[in-house]
Amino acid sequence: MFGKHLKIVEQIAIVVVFAVIVPMTISGFIINNINQQSMRYQLRESAVLIANMVSDEIDFFNKTILSNLEQVVFSLEHLPTQRAKEQYLKSVIKQLDDCENIAVVNEEELEAIEKRDRLNNKASISLKTGENQYLVATFQLDAVKDELFRSLADDKRQIYVLTGDGDLIAEHNYTEEAYKKTISLLPDKLKKDEPVIFGDVKNQPLVYVSKDDPKITIIVNTTEKVTQKAITNNSLKIILSCLAATFAIIFVVALYTYYLYINIRQLFKGIIAISKGNYERQIRLLTTAFTPHEIIFLAFEFNRMATEIHKSYIQLKKNNVELKELNEFRSNLIDTVSHELRTPLTSIQGYTSRLMRQDITIDEETRQKSLRIIKEQSERLKRLIDDLLTIPDIEGMRLRTNMEEVWLPEILEESRVLVKNKRGMEIIFNLSEDFPLVLGDKDRLLQVFVNLLENAAKYAAEDSKIVVDTVIQDNYAKIFVKNDCEVIPPKKLKKLFEKFVRLDDNTTRTTRGTGLGLFIVKGLIEAMNGSIELRSDKNCGFCVEVTLHLANVQEAVK
Repeated sequence: MFGKHLKIVEQIAIVVVFAVIVPMTISGFIINNINQQSMRYQLRESAVLIANMVSDEIDFFNKTILSNLEQVVFSLEHLPTQRAKEQYLKSVIKQLDDCENIAVVNEEELEAIEKRDRLNNKASISLKTGENQYLVATFQLDAVKDELFRSLADDKRQIYVLTGDGDLIAEHNYTEEAYKKTISLLPDKLKKDEPVIFGDVKNQPLVYVSKDDPKITIIVNTTEKVTQKAITNNSLKIILSCLAATFAIIFVVALYTYYLYINIRQLFKGIIAISKGNYERQIRLLTTAFTPHEIIFLAFEFNRMATEIHKSYIQLKKNNVELKELNEFRSNLIDTVSHELRTPLTSIQGYTSRLMRQDITIDEETRQKSLRIIKEQSERLKRLIDDLLTIPDIEGMRLRTNMEEVWLPEILEESRVLVKNKRGMEIIFNLSEDFPLVLGDKDRLLQVFVNLLENAAKYAAEDSKIVVDTVIQDNYAKIFVKNDCEVIPPKKLKKLFEKFVRLDDNTTRTTRGTGLGLFIVKGLIEAMNGSIELRSDKNCGFCVEVTLHLANVQEAVK
């Protein structure tokens, strides 16, 4: 099902293609086409303008020369002698710029001068002064061209000025190849006194202006360089601008997509981690200006959800552990009750039935022995019930103690009497009669040391001793209950303060007991603001260290 859908990156790429690249391409094409049309129009108009400018310059030059020649003719008519006329013409040559010669000739001489001037690349302008007489002036064409094309010095177009016979008399940016090509495109019949566009290249317009007075044709050729500068370069700039804009958009979109993709992948990884049970996984976003607010909000809510799930999971694990412990407690309780209650109840039931029999005679010694056993088993049952009833008070921290000053030697001696030392183990107390008073509950301390001494005697090696040492340290009294036994592994040593834990398990049980002794002792000591620790090594076998507060600090110091 998931394979049929496109990824976010693929979808964004498609959107960019159809929403950015395609529109930008079409827009660039349209803009470029409009630009070409506009520039093509400008090239045509500028070519026409240049042709008119050159035509106007020629008209102005022609009219100026003719005006000057008319003044010369007028002056010549008033000069009396031929010598005076010749001197006057010499002075006129000096006054007219670029004029090489000026003379009065007949028609045949005029034709000869014009032919000679054309061969020598010179210009001749004539004015009829009378019957078969002409005033003709000869000018250098280079000077005329400089004056004619001065305003067009920076223009790259080619300009040709032809005579009525088709001879080239002036040019600008001349090249032989371009000139021949342009002349070949010139129509056979020319329109007069108006600019005409001709040629077959639309981006390189050709313009001519044909005049009768003077008889010349002006041709303006828009060269490829002009076209390239006006159209091609602008088209290239437009295309580059469109490409730059497209790449800029693609870059921004790619950058945005990159950050979006990274952050969405973080969301995916977080979801996958949650689905696999890793509730500690937190989403860490790459937060920038390109990170959407919705993604940040989603990541924040996801992390909060994951945190709550993790807390619930931890609580669930804790509850499961508690349930497991409760189940173990129930099993141990049933095992303990079934084992520890059955034996004394069986003894009590058996000896009671024996005493109640009427068909036999029981002597006094047997009766006393039976009653003593019934009493011992009843006391055993009472201790078991007291231990079981103490557990809720310890776990609920509701254990009440009557704190007072206690003389420890008295408690230890009384506990020696109450200890069920059936194996006859020797118990040694290493403390002086002036041992300082400690702060505690007398009855609870008696219960603690009876339990510790019975436990030490129960698991001590044969023919060994139970030793109780004491030390005063700072404001505390430390009591050490030691016996000689095999070293207990550290892992099992840590569990001895738990409920229903014994050194010998159900399959290797050799001693009686509920496994509640050390658990109750720890609860009682801590209720009296003391502490208890267990150690086991080759030096002491098994050692219980009880720490109690001194009742009178001043005496402890002494």
